[in-house]
Amino acid sequence: MTPLHANHTHADHAHDGYQHDDHEHDGSGPTSVPSTRRRIPLQTTCAAPHQCPAPVRMRVLGHVPLFAGLSVPELEAIDDRMVSLSWAAGDALFTAGAPADHLYVLAAGRVKVSRSTASGRESVVDLLTPGDLVGTLTALGDPTYPETAEALTTTCALQIDPAAFRAVLTTHPQVALRVLDDLASRLTRARSDLGHHSADTVSQRVATTLLRLADKLGQERAGDGGTLLQIPLSRADLAGMTSSTPESVSRVMSQLRKDRIIDSGRRWTAVLDRPRLVDVAAGAERPTSPV
Repeated sequence: MTPLHANHTHADHAHDGYQHDDHEHDGSGPTSVPSTRRRIPLQTTCAAPHQCPAPVRMRVLGHVPLFAGLSVPELEAIDDRMVSLSWAAGDALFTAGAPADHLYVLAAGRVKVSRSTASGRESVVDLLTPGDLVGTLTALGDPTYPETAEALTTTCALQIDPAAFRAVLTTHPQVALRVLDDLASRLTRARSDLGHHSADTVSQRVATTLLRLADKLGQERAGDGGTLLQIPLSRADLAGMTSSTPESVSRVMSQLRKDRIIDSGRRWTAVLDRPRLVDVAAGAERPTSPV
């Protein structure tokens, strides 16, 4: 899904409370946060009711690709079928294997979507931003959630149940057609990712993932023209997204930093030289110590 690039609420920028397993330098990043900072959870085990302002809800729904072209009254009718909920950083919106009974439209915050591999390792498959859809429904062919969605920051999402979503599809056939297109796109991407992961080096896979995240989540960094990723992304997360190991990813990231292609800190990563990172992704340039 194409993310919403708009002014977000303060929840978008809450990065505290997330534990990292990498050992990067804690240099002064754009938003340096002490590691001892405590977080006060909204809810420790489940979603909490949340009064998301109507203008925010409408702005978010207006940027969801599935609802493109719908009028304001039509979006208001869809909004009336949704419930606004919030989660603290570290809480799960849903877990793999649970009954697939809701779809969510992310309104504020960041969400990590992951699944477990056969060896029990967590594999991160996507990072979501406001405007993205997450979850699935039995009506879409998934009796249970195939993945776990976890809030990386304080998160607000609009929830819709199966009956309400079916009513939306019945009322708006163009939305139903986009759902089919989205399902086909996911299958195509999954096959493409599988092919790339089997043929590319770890360096190429890491570079490709960083470029994708920069396109989706990046903000221009003042001063050097770099692209800033202000997300609490651990080496284990990157390893899951690249079908690699945290150790291999750490070596690649360290070398990319030494080559001044990227920079990173405890809760941020910056792409400093995008053309060279593109070359690494394409295999045209290798880090000084290739992996």
